[in-house]
Amino acid sequence: MAADMKPKISKWFWLKLVSAPFLMFAFAFALVPIYDVLCEITGFNGTTGRVEIEQEYIIDENRQVEVGFLASTAAGFPVQFGPKVSSMMVVPGKFYTASYIAKNNTAETVIGQAVPSVAPTDAALHFKKIECFCFEKQVFKPYEEVEMALRFVVEPELDKRIKDVSLSYNFFRIES
Repeated sequence: MAADMKPKISKWFWLKLVSAPFLMFAFAFALVPIYDVLCEITGFNGTTGRVEIEQEYIIDENRQVEVGFLASTAAGFPVQFGPKVSSMMVVPGKFYTASYIAKNNTAETVIGQAVPSVAPTDAALHFKKIECFCFEKQVFKPYEEVEMALRFVVEPELDKRIKDVSLSYNFFRIES
């Protein structure tokens, strides 16, 4: 009689048990684009903003901010990468152009993507790019050297206590 009292496991239980890992994976997969959007909106993690056209800002010619340009490459990425100038003094509200140089040191075509970051984090909200090589993947032909442009503005709303901003790019190799 005790054998008859064994609880019966329903089909719904098995369905929930099997589907739970798939749902957890889908949720984790969806977090990546949600995180990217959150970073772009808030400037969290040093993510910079993007503007489609040059807009007019109120410019204070008496104020300057030093923008430092940094570059690094992920391990195994065979492209030399660095800024043309290490820093420049900018007036918030004015648009500027800077360049980075990349050279493929191999006999093969290499595809990469640059990921930007701005420090201090409070400055990321006010560092806007209108043109940047980081917007799309870059294809480097064998032994090719490329100058890549960056067009940006530091918005006048940047906290007046911030005198230095660092823009850093890390280049990663991606598959085609």
